[in-house]
Amino acid sequence: MGPIETRLKQIISAVCAEHQAEIEELEVMPDHVHLLVNVDPQFGIHRLTKLIKGRSSRFLRQEFPVLKRKLPSLWTNSYFVSTTGGAPLSIIKQYIEQQKHV
Repeated sequence: MGPIETRLKQIISAVCAEHQAEIEELEVMPDHVHLLVNVDPQFGIHRLTKLIKGRSSRFLRQEFPVLKRKLPSLWTNSYFVSTTGGAPLSIIKQYIEQQKHV
């Protein structure tokens, strides 16, 4: 795990902790992030996502100037969200963990 990935995980963890969102699983991929999180529906996943993207973009670009030169922006405006429904969390966690090795 490199320094950018380590720092990104720290930032995501901090934002989630501040808003009482529990991280079930987190994997950073080269071009996206898998995040399984339990968040209060009244707060909203959209708000949490916006906060994570905003803070991580600002901090990572300040702390790692190479990101300013390589990418026009750190995140896109889009993201995918799905509820876990009836799927067991263990299966979803296993899927996310395995993404690193695909």
